[in-house]
Amino acid sequence: MARNDWINSYLEAILDVGTSNKKRFESNSKIVQKLGDMNRKDHQDKVFGDMNTKDHQEKVFSPIKYFVEEVVNSFDESDLYKTWIKVIATRNTRERSNRLENICWRIWHLARKKKQIVWDDGIRLSKRRIEREQGRNDAEEDLLSELSEGEKEKNDGEKEKNEVVTTLEPPRDHMPRIRSEMQIWSEDDKSSRNLYIVLISMHGLVRGENMELGRDSDTGGQVKYVVELARALANTEGVHRVDLLTRQISSPEVDYSYGEPVEMLSCPPEGSDSCGSYIIRIPCGSRDKYIAKESLWPHIPEFVDGALNHIVSIARSLGEQVNEGKPIWPYVIHGHYADAGAVAAHLAGALNVPMVLTGHSLGRNKFEQLLQQGRLTREDIDRTYKIMRRIEAEEQSLDAAEMVVTSTRQEIDAQWGLYDGFDIKLERKLRVRRRRGVSCLGRYMPRMVVIPPGMDFSYVLTQDSQEPDGDLKSLIGPDRNQIKKPVPPIWSEIMRFFSNPHKPTILALSRPDHKKNVTTLVKAFGECQPLRELANLVLILGNRDDIEEMPDSSSVVLMNVLKLIDQYDLYGQVAYPKHHKQSEVPDIYRLAAKTKGVFINPALVEPFGLTLIEAAAYGLPIVATRNGGPVDIVKALNNGLLVDPHDQQAISDALLKLVANKHLWAECRKNGLKNIHRFSWPEHCRNYLSHVEHCRNRHPTSSLEIMKVPEELTSDSLRDDDISLRFSTEGDFTLNGELDAGTRQRKLVDAISQMNSMKGRPSVIYSPGRRQMLFVVAVDSYEDNGNIKSNLNDIIKNVMKAADLTSAKGKIGFVLASGSSLQEVVEITQKNLINLEDIDAIVCNSGSEIYYPWRDMMVDADYETHVEYKWPGESIRSMILRLACTETATEDDIAEYASACSTRCYAISVKQGVKTRRVDDLRQRLRMRGLRCNIVYTQAATRLNVIPLCASRIQALRYLSIRWGIDMSKTVFFLGEKGDTDYEDLLGGLHKTIILKGAVGSDSEKLLRSEENFKREDAVPLDNPNISYVKENGGPQDILSTLEAEEIK
Repeated sequence: MARNDWINSYLEAILDVGTSNKKRFESNSKIVQKLGDMNRKDHQDKVFGDMNTKDHQEKVFSPIKYFVEEVVNSFDESDLYKTWIKVIATRNTRERSNRLENICWRIWHLARKKKQIVWDDGIRLSKRRIEREQGRNDAEEDLLSELSEGEKEKNDGEKEKNEVVTTLEPPRDHMPRIRSEMQIWSEDDKSSRNLYIVLISMHGLVRGENMELGRDSDTGGQVKYVVELARALANTEGVHRVDLLTRQISSPEVDYSYGEPVEMLSCPPEGSDSCGSYIIRIPCGSRDKYIAKESLWPHIPEFVDGALNHIVSIARSLGEQVNEGKPIWPYVIHGHYADAGAVAAHLAGALNVPMVLTGHSLGRNKFEQLLQQGRLTREDIDRTYKIMRRIEAEEQSLDAAEMVVTSTRQEIDAQWGLYDGFDIKLERKLRVRRRRGVSCLGRYMPRMVVIPPGMDFSYVLTQDSQEPDGDLKSLIGPDRNQIKKPVPPIWSEIMRFFSNPHKPTILALSRPDHKKNVTTLVKAFGECQPLRELANLVLILGNRDDIEEMPDSSSVVLMNVLKLIDQYDLYGQVAYPKHHKQSEVPDIYRLAAKTKGVFINPALVEPFGLTLIEAAAYGLPIVATRNGGPVDIVKALNNGLLVDPHDQQAISDALLKLVANKHLWAECRKNGLKNIHRFSWPEHCRNYLSHVEHCRNRHPTSSLEIMKVPEELTSDSLRDDDISLRFSTEGDFTLNGELDAGTRQRKLVDAISQMNSMKGRPSVIYSPGRRQMLFVVAVDSYEDNGNIKSNLNDIIKNVMKAADLTSAKGKIGFVLASGSSLQEVVEITQKNLINLEDIDAIVCNSGSEIYYPWRDMMVDADYETHVEYKWPGESIRSMILRLACTETATEDDIAEYASACSTRCYAISVKQGVKTRRVDDLRQRLRMRGLRCNIVYTQAATRLNVIPLCASRIQALRYLSIRWGIDMSKTVFFLGEKGDTDYEDLLGGLHKTIILKGAVGSDSEKLLRSEENFKREDAVPLDNPNISYVKENGGPQDILSTLEAEEIK
């Protein structure tokens, strides 16, 4: 109420003004009295009607009427109602006309402010719509230019034909479906596949039993869905293990079970090779505090590293068990909601496996709704919900996802259609080209598939689907006093409302929310006399003790329902019990089915419609809104009718049709029971795995290999003798997993023999076998003109000297990570006499390439293959030059930098001081054109590197971590206080970060994102305990002291 104190003052002043006019005072008193006794919405109509009549008679302008209307139209009804009640008790009878005038102007200003917010939002949406259309047109022109002459003629002919058809036929709401070549998943031939599936649901309280659904906004239906999905997948033939990753919470605020690292969800069936399903809790963020999802964003990199460690460990273990020692990588990584989608995108990129996304609820849709309400500004919305960070995570998830699972087609059209990364028309064109074997020119759109959530129908008793009236006689039959068969208590609670309980039951079950449109249902029932004579109405609207103590939105709906019952005199025909248990909901469905009733969901918009499926499972025909998910449900079940939720007549006609026509009722019941299996968990898993397998067919998954080497080697001389330290994993292991002494000696001899036979030939793969820790120098040290500063060499020497002073000397590997090209790095290091062979790997061009200096600067060809998927290649060249330019830039200001370009990096030179588009703006424009790339400004913003989506410095280091078997927590990053536009990516995670003060001159971060986008604190934790600092101009001893303080010795 604090935010509406000004309304209190304003309404108080209105009443005060009335004291100078007794007549008006009496009128206002009546208004207040009515507001206390009547429904607020109906009362407002009457008040304004009276005012309009009076104004019409007096022919004068009423400022009171005008500003009251502004208040009512701009602010929540429930708050306004409470304000009126407060005014009754606090009004002052003194005249304050000046105060009234001032407050009226204030209200007018606030109303205009709301209209300005809505206006600005409309302009923003219009501008974005134009940009999206331009992006689609650019993509279509490029695609058309690559067609052969015959295909062009065919395309033009189809276009002309479509134009003619458009003039004769009305446009269709949905495009015809493209038939795919997807094979349905069959359990008969998949039993030996041993699939490992990873699900991620990061936020909320997740556990297998006694789920605390509704405890907070983060612990809802998504938790139940992912737990049941994990169990169902684990019970599917061919699936070996399912892991559900979530956040570990060891807080006294919640139950201790949420702090357990592992929880088994389902045991493998007897005689099965399956491992079952598990909840794996990954620590991230504060260990002793529950963190809401809006505050989890800075901790995502830490979760990614922890999840990566777990997956690599399980892949190794499963490989040793069932795959002859070769790791079994996840078949798919599935992220649920935006935060888990961002995690899944990083993991899928690091492991090169397909990613699937389920949004559950979408940030952009929520953002638009909040803006339309006009109560919060864009800044307020972002501050409260971190909505811009969430939207960007969803866009990144779309970039990486092979497939997006939705519950309904409405979710695809009305929600995902709002995102830059998905255009349904462009996606259709690309899919057609792939089927024809025509190049898509590097453009990509994720596949949207509708797979309704599964349900467990085991609680539906057999007799429920066979005997529609059954034991109902024990409650309402003529001999009910003689029948001793017990009936559910909720039946008696409902039946006590009815004067004739024999009539069919029209059942509505929802929370008391105006979006559920219950009042329209009551009006439709009350105004249709034939329907009232044939049926009773049951309204299950949550639980209540006292309506006045309920939330405002719920109490308003319930008061309206009660008033409508009184208005239409529906006593004895409508039941509205105050309480029911969740366990009694099946009994409520049974009662409606046994009376040969109907279930109705009249919501204004229903995203899915789970209650419709539940009702169908008990044999109830359904009437549902035509807006949203029920369209797909009724189409699949063929057991009911769709209606316009705003049309009372249509609602009453549909209900009357089903209740009065017993043959239609029986047919709908029969169809619902016959088709309900389509919404079962086995059917869901079958469809899910079929779609995943279809997506994997176009995802080039290369097997990522983990180097396994003995922990102990004889001396550094082995490296000087050019020995390959990559040992096979075959051999006898001791109980602790290490090679026994005899096997180790045999491996060493074999390796030396292999070295002698390969003398002079470069090895294909390099693994620093004895390395137990990595020091990564990623200081972006550049002059204003983009040249590498000479102090970079001093930094490298100081880090190496500090490493030599530690007790881990000889066990620390060195990696240099830079946005510059290999040639530039080599030149600057050789000029300052740095021996590059002391460096284990060089990550160049912002993470698009990895080179091994001591192996004659050999490039890691496996990494190039690893990151090439979705890389547009040559198709990006002309597009990025056109998009990077602003209106003030010329062609000479931005040009290709050929000497830094490679097969996985397209480098653009930018003249110093020239204004170019920011990273977020460029990425948005590329997404609209179906191009998925990573954009990095480097060398003090004088160079733009366009690299593959899966390539970055942090992903390259994760790749090395996996290949070399060195945990990210055993890695130390040396950074400056600022850097390239990918600098933020290097700050978060399990690794230690040491920031060298004063090491960086000019940076590129000003081109990262606009001020309207999310802030750094939404991406990087401000209180990261893994970050330490070294004073400016610090030497090896200062670095050593910082390392020792971080317990790195």
